[in-house]
Amino acid sequence: MTKLDIYNALLAGDSPEELFCRADAERKNACGDSVVIRGLVEFSSHCVRRCQYCGLRRDNLQLDRYRMSLTEMIAAAQRILEAGVRTVIFQSGDDLTFTREDISLVLRAIKKRMPEAALTLSLGERPPEDYQAFFDNGADRYLLKFETANPSLYEKLHPGQSLKKRVELLEDLRRIGYQVGTGNIIGLPGQTVADIARDLEYLKEFQPEMIAVGPFVPQQQTPLAGHPMPGPELVLKVLALARILVPAAHIPATTALATLGGHELQARALQGGANVLMVNFSPSAYKGLYRLYDHKACVDLEKAKEIAALVKRPLSLARHDAPDGIACPSS
Repeated sequence: MTKLDIYNALLAGDSPEELFCRADAERKNACGDSVVIRGLVEFSSHCVRRCQYCGLRRDNLQLDRYRMSLTEMIAAAQRILEAGVRTVIFQSGDDLTFTREDISLVLRAIKKRMPEAALTLSLGERPPEDYQAFFDNGADRYLLKFETANPSLYEKLHPGQSLKKRVELLEDLRRIGYQVGTGNIIGLPGQTVADIARDLEYLKEFQPEMIAVGPFVPQQQTPLAGHPMPGPELVLKVLALARILVPAAHIPATTALATLGGHELQARALQGGANVLMVNFSPSAYKGLYRLYDHKACVDLEKAKEIAALVKRPLSLARHDAPDGIACPSS
């Protein structure tokens, strides 16, 4: 699929069913029919960055912030594993209060108890030495979204940061040996169809093991509070194209999709290329405080079962490494 093909597909009619069917066939061929469940722990809402769209941005003085203790993080992971889910995702803002040693301790403790568990981190930008230490102590995957492949738009939305550095860090993660996840946001202010095509071209070139395609959802304590959300059909088209361009990647039907269009939209994503659902296992005391955006939908294990039933596909709680179509480089 050429850049022109990508561009034309994005401009196609409101509901290009042929595109969705092709993406669904690619998903079935590369990843099978199971809806893969992954357990999410959002362990800190602190962040040193100033991203214009994110409710966790450091300039948001109205946010009631929290940090879980290391003991709480380990206990949350244990609850995920006891539920039968074999993939744990630790996510936070760019909270550098959690040191290299802190995160390594958590990883070692979980791997000691459950060596077969797959551990994913999404902690933002860190020195490559941190990434290496996390990998050496048991982390299998790292999710670091590039958000937009337009350098000027990236820098406008991420004061003090650059797309160049973000891409270099993604390369570092791959070199170290992680299964690497990345992705983009659809509907950013100033974003064009050409920008989205550029995002997809980057995904095609990089071939990540995981791809997260999510819609822009506003948060009221950010500079972009008044910016509208994108249409759901555009987001579904981008997700379908991501599947076609990177057939073997694991692609979630994100919680942001549910916020945009309900759990039915997540089901549509699972019928158009997605194969993963994220289930939030954060302690109830913290769930409402991790405010990346407003009106955040919640997906627990029971809701995940309902969504899978909508698409008539079985749930899989087992560990799922990168499919055979993608080679995971060694360190």
